[in-house]
Order: sequence, then C-alpha cells, then structure tokens
Amino acid sequence: MSAAEEVVYFEDIESSSRSDAASRVNSAVVTKTEGASSQANASKTTVTGVKRQLTLADMFSTPNTQPSSKRLKASASSSSLNSSPSRSNTTVFGIQKLNSIPFSMKAFQDSLDEEQTRLLRLECEFLGKSWLKVLKEEIKQPYFIALKRFLWNEGVREPEYLPRPLKVYPSPKDIYSWSETPLGKVKVVIIGQDPYPGPNQAHGLCFSVRMGVPIPPSLLNIYAEIKNEYPEFIPPKHGNLAAWASAGVLLLNSSLTVEARKANSHSDKGWERFTDKVIDVVDKWGGASIKVGLDGQASGIGRGVVFLAWGAFAEKRVARLNKNKHLILKSAHPSPKSAHRGFLGNGHFKAANDWLEEKYGPDGRVDWCKLEPGLASDL
Repeated sequence: MSAAEEVVYFEDIESSSRSDAASRVNSAVVTKTEGASSQANASKTTVTGVKRQLTLADMFSTPNTQPSSKRLKASASSSSLNSSPSRSNTTVFGIQKLNSIPFSMKAFQDSLDEEQTRLLRLECEFLGKSWLKVLKEEIKQPYFIALKRFLWNEGVREPEYLPRPLKVYPSPKDIYSWSETPLGKVKVVIIGQDPYPGPNQAHGLCFSVRMGVPIPPSLLNIYAEIKNEYPEFIPPKHGNLAAWASAGVLLLNSSLTVEARKANSHSDKGWERFTDKVIDVVDKWGGASIKVGLDGQASGIGRGVVFLAWGAFAEKRVARLNKNKHLILKSAHPSPKSAHRGFLGNGHFKAANDWLEEKYGPDGRVDWCKLEPGLASDL
C-alpha cells in the first residue's frame, strides 16, 4: 500500500540552527500509512527545525488546535469531518492563526515547474519554514522569478556554488539569515537598506557583520545610542547581532543582495517588493508567540510589534502600516553622516521595551544589552 503525504502544521517557533538547514527540507514532509495506530505514532513525530507540529492525529484528538476540515489534504471519514472544530478555533477576527496554516514541502515542490525548481532551491532550503508557508505563492510570482534569473546569472545559485571571489554579497546560503527569527516570535523589526558591499561583511542581518569583521560606523552609533539609554551596556568588540535575531528582532534589509563593492546596486530588481510583502506578513502574524494574559496563551495572529525605521528609505517601508496596532519609531539614520541629526538621543530602544512590556508584559522586552552570539552564532 502506497504511503500518503501528511500535511504538517508548522508552529510559529522554529529552531535557529543553520547547520541542519538542508536536513530540515528533506524532513519537512511527514508520511503516514492508513490505520489508527499509524496516526497515533505520527502524532509523536518531530520535524527537524520545528519545535511543535500538528498531525492528523492531533487534529482529531485536540480540539483547541484542530484546523478547519476544509483545509485537510488527507481524506477523512464523514464522521471525522463532522467532528472538526468550528472556524473560530483556527481564525481570529477573520485571520487564520499562524499555527493552523498547513504546509507541505513536497506539495510545494511538486507545484513548481522545471525552471522554478532550479531557481527556488535556495528558498526551499534556507527560507525559514514559518515564513515559507505564508510566502510560498509570493516567490512563484513572475517578478520574483525574474529576480532569481538575474541573480542566477550573477552567480547566486546553489549553496555549494561559490565562485571566488564572490560577485554578490552575502553568500547564497546567508541571504535568508533574517528568517532564522521565526515569524511568530517577531517583537521588533529593524529595517535596513541593503547588505554591506565589502568582503566578509554581509551575512543576512541588517546592520550586522560576521564575527572578526571590524564594526561598521553605523553600528558603532547604534551601540552608542544603547549606551545612552542603558548606561550598564558594555559595547561588544564585535558587530554580530545574531543574539538580537534569536530574541525576536527581525533584522531585515529591503534589498537582500548587493554587488561586491557597489552599494545599492541591486535596488529596483524586485527585492523591495518581496521585503514589502515580508513586512505585510509581520503586520498580520508577527508576535503570535508572545504570550499574553493569565493563561499565557498566544492568539496565533499578530497583535502589534515595534518597527524601528531609521532614515527616509526605511520610513517609506512602514508608511502604510497601522499606527494604532504597531509602535512605529522614526529617526535619522545611524550613519555618521546623519546620526547627529536625530538618531543619537532618539530613545528608541527604551521606548520599544516600554511599549512591549505594556502590551505583552515583562517577557515581551528585548535585552538590547545582550549581544553575545546567540543561537545563530555561526553566522
């Protein structure tokens, strides 16, 4: 008897380890055989890189987490379908809960044509699954495929394809490092413009550089502002912000690649449209895992996050957002050319934490002073 594919409901908390990225792709699809005992065993299956998932057994045994029967890909008996939960268990104010959205890597890959399969390999391997499941249709759009054709011709191909020296930064496997911050864990979004164009600098997190690389001037000013707001802060001797990423700070550049030594060279190629969509996704689901209330339950949809928009370019990216839902803090850019025109002294880091604590309690705060390499320390 042939095995049937089972839908996986990726939770909004994922592992931040990048060392097993390829194995996550291979293990993202769980198979099942018919029979109650097989379903029971499937409920205990763990997918690499995912903290928790729901299987078909969970759907029929745990009312609070069952998705709508309309979203089941596997067949079920009419009695099972009749026992499915009401729509309210999977939606809040008409928005589907993040951890009730089904995703199957195999089904997604099967939906791709030959060119898409070749061009979207990086996305399948390295775009965090909590993001891929809500962006899977976006990356099939003609504009994104055109962007990937351009990047392919520039040498951005499979992870193992690394021409020396690199023509484009960051390296292919690091383009989506920002997505190591799971969608539902996002508390704060910091928006950059494009990656650093110097050798060994960019690694997929805005304003951040690899360990051992000199700290860029803009980041030195960011450290200076944190010191202004938190006098106990001891600026580290490195510029790796992976600890913030692990703590729920989405470090997102508007363009995710750049030609070596040519700043802003990949603007208007399609990245801005894609990252605008990422911001829309955060608007909808960001913060879903920040527990709130006496029962400590997360609603499964975004309830507001903090956006730090430094400079006119970043301000444009957040102009359309609901200011009643989110805290949107704007100032000059931390670049040495503009930091003294409003970035230094802006108070954004404490303002962000005050808002997060008021909205989500003490656990909602970000420890801006903790900058030892975190779960993504190899970045």
